Amino acid sequence: MGDVLIGIDAGTSVIKSIAFDLAGRQLAAASLPNHYETVAGSGAEQDLARTWKDTAATLRLLAEQVPDLAARTAAVAVTGQGDGTWLIDSGGEPVGKGWLWLDARAASLVEELRAREDVDRVRFGQTGSGLAACQQGPQLGLIGRTEPERLERAATAFHCKDWLYFRLTGIRATDPSEACFTFGDFRKRAYSDEAIDILGLSRLKRMLPPIVDGATATHELSSAAAAETGLKAGTPVVLGYVDVVCTALGAGLVDAASRPGCSIVGSTGMHMRLAKDHADVVLNDDRTGYTMCLPGSGAYAQMQSNMAATLNIDWVLGLAAGVLASEGIVRKPGDMIAQIDRWIASSAPASLLYQPYVSEAGERGPFIDANARAGFIGLSSRHGFGDLVRSVFEGLAFAGRDCYAAMGPIPAEVRLSGGAARSTALRRILGAVLGAGIRTSRREEAGAAGAAMIAAVSIGLYGSVEDCVAEWVTPLLGEVEAPDEELAAIYRATYPAYVEARQALVPVWRSMAAARGLS
Repeated sequence: MGDVLIGIDAGTSVIKSIAFDLAGRQLAAASLPNHYETVAGSGAEQDLARTWKDTAATLRLLAEQVPDLAARTAAVAVTGQGDGTWLIDSGGEPVGKGWLWLDARAASLVEELRAREDVDRVRFGQTGSGLAACQQGPQLGLIGRTEPERLERAATAFHCKDWLYFRLTGIRATDPSEACFTFGDFRKRAYSDEAIDILGLSRLKRMLPPIVDGATATHELSSAAAAETGLKAGTPVVLGYVDVVCTALGAGLVDAASRPGCSIVGSTGMHMRLAKDHADVVLNDDRTGYTMCLPGSGAYAQMQSNMAATLNIDWVLGLAAGVLASEGIVRKPGDMIAQIDRWIASSAPASLLYQPYVSEAGERGPFIDANARAGFIGLSSRHGFGDLVRSVFEGLAFAGRDCYAAMGPIPAEVRLSGGAARSTALRRILGAVLGAGIRTSRREEAGAAGAAMIAAVSIGLYGSVEDCVAEWVTPLLGEVEAPDEELAAIYRATYPAYVEARQALVPVWRSMAAARGLS
C-alpha cells in the first residue's frame, strides 16, 4: 500500500487536490480557480468538460510537489460543491452545462410546490430537507418545462463530485448524503419513490445513479483517467460525501461526547448540529434546512445554510476599495482585510442591524425566500464606515444564531471552519451572539481532509470514522475561546429585533422583486 492519500475538493471558487500522509498530515496542495458563468434569470452554469480538465490539471500539479506521487498513492477521494444538476448522456458526454447551487431560476417553481401543503409536508418528512431552488429536483422540473428535449437526451443526473467520480472511474454513482437530501428517505439512506413522485418527477427515476457509500466501497482509476491525471491505473478511488459533510468531518463535528456545533463561514455559511441517529433529528415547522447522512455510522448532520456569508464581507470591503480607487488610491484585498479590526474597534456593538442576504439568489436558511436581499436598519448621520463593517459581521453572526435556533438548542461549543475562521473579530462576535465557546482547527483544508478520511476508512487504515477523527482531527483543535459575557448580553437583547426585521421585510422584498420584473 502507498503512503499518500489524495483528497480532491471541487468547490465553487477553487478546485483543489491535497496530498496527506496516512496519519492526516498535509504534504502538499495544488489548486486552480474554478470557472462558472451567470446567465439571464439568476442562472449560474458551469462547463463540465472544463471542470474535469481543471481537476486533472491539479493532480498533475500535485505530482510536481510530491516525489513519485503515482506510485505512492494509496487512494484518491473526491468531494465537491453540492446541489445543482449536471447531466450526461448514455455515452458519458455532457448534455449542456451544469446548473450550480447558485442557480435561482427554479425559484418560482419552488414557490409553486411549497404552496401545495402535501408536496412540502410529504417531501420534507421523507428527506428531512427543505425544498429550494438550488436543488436538483426543482431544477430538473424547470428544465423539463423549458428544455424538454435536453432531458430526453440525458441518461444520468449528477452533482459536481459525481461527474468527477465518473471521469475518474467510469462509474455512474452518487453518495448517500446528496441522494437522500435530494430524493431520499434519510432514515433508510435510500431513494424514496414517494419523495420523487410528489415532485412530479417519476419519469426521471431512470436518471438517478446508484447510491455508493465511499466509506465501504471503492472503484479503480480508469486507464483513460490515469493518462490525464498522471496517476496509476487501478488506484482505488473513493466517492466522498458532499463537500459540507466532508468539511464537517474534517473540522470536528463528529464528536459523540462533546456534541458540538460546526459552522463553515466561507462564500456561503453552513451551520450544523450532530444528530446521533435518525430519531435525534429535529424537523422544524418551517420545513427548512438539510438532513445529511454521515459516513460510517448511523449519525446525521443537520444543517441550515445561508446563501451568502463572506460574500457580505467581500461586498463591504469592495465598497471601500471602489471609493479609494475612484480617487486613484489602489488597495489590495489583503490591505482591506487588515483594516477590519481597526474599523470594528472604532464602532459600538449592535448600533445597526444588517440583514446579510447579499446573494441575488435570495436565502435558503433558516427560511426560504428567493426575494430576500441585504440591507441596513437604523442608519443615522452619526454612523461611519466602521459601523457598517461591524454590522456586517454582526449580521453574519445573527444569521448563524437564526440557523442554529431552527435545529434545537444552541450547542455549548461551536467548531469553526472556512476562510473567515481566521478572523479574530468574527470569532469574538460569533461566540458572543451564540453564547457559545468557539474552537477552530489548524487544519487548512477540512473539505479535502474529510474526503481523504473517508478513503482512509474505506481502504482499511482505520476501523471506523471515529478512530480516524481521533488521529486526523482532535489533535489539531485549538483551545476553546469563551464568549465575552458583556458583549453577549448586548447581543441577546438585540437578536429578537434582528428576527423581527427579517420577518417584517418579507412583503417589502416581494414588492421590490415585482418592481425589478417590470424594469
